[in-house]
Amino acid sequence: MRILLVSQMYPGPSDPDLGVFVAELERELRRRGHEIERAVLDRRSGGKLRFVSLAREARRKARRFHPDVVYAHFLVPAGLIGALASKAPLVVTAHGQDVRNIGSVPGMRALTRWTLKRASAVVAVSRFLARELETKLPQARGKVSVIDCGVDLERFQPRDQAEARARLGWDGNDPLFLCAGSLSERKNVLRLARAFSRLGKGSLVYLGDGPLRGELEGRAGVRLLGRVPHELVPTWLAACDVLCQPSLVEPFGQAPLEAMACARPVVATRLGGPPEFVPAEAGVLVDPMDEDALVRALDSAADLPCPNEAGREAAAEHSISAQAEKIERVLEKAVARRAGG
Repeated sequence: MRILLVSQMYPGPSDPDLGVFVAELERELRRRGHEIERAVLDRRSGGKLRFVSLAREARRKARRFHPDVVYAHFLVPAGLIGALASKAPLVVTAHGQDVRNIGSVPGMRALTRWTLKRASAVVAVSRFLARELETKLPQARGKVSVIDCGVDLERFQPRDQAEARARLGWDGNDPLFLCAGSLSERKNVLRLARAFSRLGKGSLVYLGDGPLRGELEGRAGVRLLGRVPHELVPTWLAACDVLCQPSLVEPFGQAPLEAMACARPVVATRLGGPPEFVPAEAGVLVDPMDEDALVRALDSAADLPCPNEAGREAAAEHSISAQAEKIERVLEKAVARRAGG
C-alpha cells in the first residue's frame, strides 16, 4: 500500500523524544513492504501556526504521492488535516488528549465529529480510551478498533542492572525508582515525590521536563535529569528497580509497557490503560489520588522480583511487530472497502 502518514508528533533533531511511537510503527510498516510518505511535525515549538504548515505539507504530499490510504495519529488536528488533504480512505488513531479535548476545547466536538464521519476506521490505544470516545461521540461506535502502539522487544529487553548503572555512572541509594515523562500535573509527579519522601528509602529519578520542575527541585533523594537522549531510556530502565507512572489518568501507558519489556516492576495508575496489561506479578496498580496507597505501592513494587519475567511475558503480547500487523489489516480493510464501492 501507499500510505500517507500524518502526525502532529514525530521525533526531530530538537525533540528526539516526540512521538517516538509513531516513528516505530512507521518503521514496522515499511518492513512489511509498504511505501510511506510523511507529513509530520517534528518539534514542539511553533505554536498553533505549525498546524497550518502541517496542513499545507499534507496537501502537497498527497497530490504528489497519490496515497491508497491516509493514516493519521491524533483525531484533531492531524486526523482533520489528513481528511482534508486527500480523498483517499482515512484511518486515524486516537491517543488520549485528542479525546479529552472533546467537550473541553471550544469547537473540538464538531471538528472531531466531522473527522470521525470522514474516517473509514478509528483506532484507540486502549479499551479505556475507546469507551471514552464512544461515550462522548456515539457515532464512533462500530468504527473503533483497539490497537496500542506496541513495544520494540529488541530495544527494550532485559539487561544486566549493574552494567547499566555503571554505564550511567549511577551511585545513588537503592531501590532506584524511575519516573519517565513530562513533569506535569497529569503525570502526578508531585504526589509521587511526596510518597517517595514518606517511604524513606532509595532514590527517585525523573527523566523529562515540564512546568512542575521547580517544585521538584531540592528534594532529598530526588534527581531531575531533564530530557535524556532517547537511546538512553532502555539503559535507565535496566538500571532502575521500579518504574513509576501514577498518572491522574493514562490513556495507555507506554512507559510501564517498556519497563515491563525490560523486566522491571512497575507502579502504574489504575485509571486508564494500565489495568489492561499490567498483571499483579509485574506491578502495582494504584489510585493516583491516594498518597497513602502510593507509599504502599512503592514499597510493594520494590519487593517484586527484579528482573521480573512476568512483566516481560506480558509485554511480549504487545510487540511492535504484532501491533503493526493489526494496523496493516485495518488499513487494508479501509482500502478494500473503498475499492469495492
